[in-house]
Amino acid sequence: MTAVIENEKNVPPGPPDKPDDGVFVTLRETPRAVKALLFGGFISRLAAFIQIYLVLFLTDRGFSATQAGLALGVYGAGAVVGSFAGGSLSDRLGARTVTLISMAGSAVLIVSILYAPTYALLLAAVFLVSTVGQFYRPAAQTMLTELTPRHRVVMITAMYRLGLNLGMTAAPLIGAALLSVSYNALFWGEAAAALIFGVTVMFALPKRAAHAAYVAKEQEAAADADPAPQGRSGYLAVFADWRYSVYLLAMLLTSIVYCQYTATLPLDISAAGISLWWYGAAVSLNGFIVITCELAMTKIVQKWPIRLTALLGLGLVSVGYAIYAISPLPIWFMIGTLVWTLSEIIGGPTTFAYPALAGPERLRGRYIGAMQSVFGLGTAIGPVIGTLVWFQVGRSVWLWAALVSAIATVAGLIGMRDPHKADESRPATASAT
Repeated sequence: MTAVIENEKNVPPGPPDKPDDGVFVTLRETPRAVKALLFGGFISRLAAFIQIYLVLFLTDRGFSATQAGLALGVYGAGAVVGSFAGGSLSDRLGARTVTLISMAGSAVLIVSILYAPTYALLLAAVFLVSTVGQFYRPAAQTMLTELTPRHRVVMITAMYRLGLNLGMTAAPLIGAALLSVSYNALFWGEAAAALIFGVTVMFALPKRAAHAAYVAKEQEAAADADPAPQGRSGYLAVFADWRYSVYLLAMLLTSIVYCQYTATLPLDISAAGISLWWYGAAVSLNGFIVITCELAMTKIVQKWPIRLTALLGLGLVSVGYAIYAISPLPIWFMIGTLVWTLSEIIGGPTTFAYPALAGPERLRGRYIGAMQSVFGLGTAIGPVIGTLVWFQVGRSVWLWAALVSAIATVAGLIGMRDPHKADESRPATASAT
């Protein structure tokens, strides 16, 4: 336990004297607990079969397409609720405990879907699976931040995102292999993956008591500079931080626009009489660049001023979708995809790491949970909004998407504060003694 406390006491508030923050150096010097979380994130996405195959499972069991679609919507709603609840629980119980609850609970609930006797109980099980399964997301980012020096949080977040992306890429193929056996194998496989993650957390992550005293001193010393009003608690304190609320608005708008490549883009390509092969090529281009290039790009951008990263990371989404509006030719679809993919590898790790750095220690989990929830909400409602607008205005939808994304960029620039400057403005803490 002492080792964990000393590790956190040695966490510098700003960039270190040693300039090498590359991928391999960072990974080599990363604590075992952080590596366990990186592994766990990969495993959780590698076995994320339910969301992919839920509709097929339900229709195979005799439910209508409408009932299957409703269940998928319930799953999405549970993910939003789970991120909010996970952020609050992380602050109350600690990241390790919440992750154990999330993995053990979701393992049991996943299997229960197979044996739900009625549609109503099945919907309840789907909602609980999604909700409880999302508890770990804010908890994992909280623990990653607590155990990582601040100047390396962006790089560690990029590594975490890489694990998620690799898992999401392989999950459909592994799921199809299990599905060739049976749906039972599919669901039991995801439950087993959750248990593997839980066991890993149990043995690799430090207990909350190991650093509770240090955290308490940090909170007390930072109270005078706390951006969240002391008279409020919980999510009321998060939303009372007006700049962070503006940042959340930026994330909501960005996620609504970003996910249009999954809904509106294939509609537009098909309506233009272009082979859907080009849609597959565009999506594959995005996945290939993100997986192969994001870490290398993060090594460069992690040293940039945060507003410059936000400007490019959010602004290039607007530029990429505006390019789609030029002409319904394959070349413009590919160029536009390349541009907004650059926005993802430039700004993705920073914008996802920022919530852990923006708020006070006592509210870190809630700051993370709020961002993940609004981003998930945007991803859930974005395809609905995009397709409705496309049916009304046709290809002008891309100009509207670019405008909304430009507004999100401005909101991001307003809402994001430099976390290092915020640290420098705080009084000396116990970690300096």
